[in-house]
Amino acid sequence: MERICKLLNDALTPYQTQLGETDASGNRQLTVLDQHGDLMLRRAVSQCQLQDQRLLVDLVDGLHRDLQIAEGRLQPCVIAALRHRRAFPGTFA
Repeated sequence: MERICKLLNDALTPYQTQLGETDASGNRQLTVLDQHGDLMLRRAVSQCQLQDQRLLVDLVDGLHRDLQIAEGRLQPCVIAALRHRRAFPGTFA
């Protein structure tokens, strides 16, 4: 797990990540802290997400998006519009 923590920290720089112990469901709490040690995000992640390369990439992408929303750099309505655009390519807005 140390390698996973290092990968997460590298991918989410300047944020720091912490992985909690495995719970009864087999999930771990992933905590993301800012440079000052303030809590930015907390997510339950499955062991599978941490071990499968594709799922880990998806997890990091989701965390990047959630951090942008938490910081006010990206509005949830923008995400909805982008998803709609991908679902219906070639249509005009």
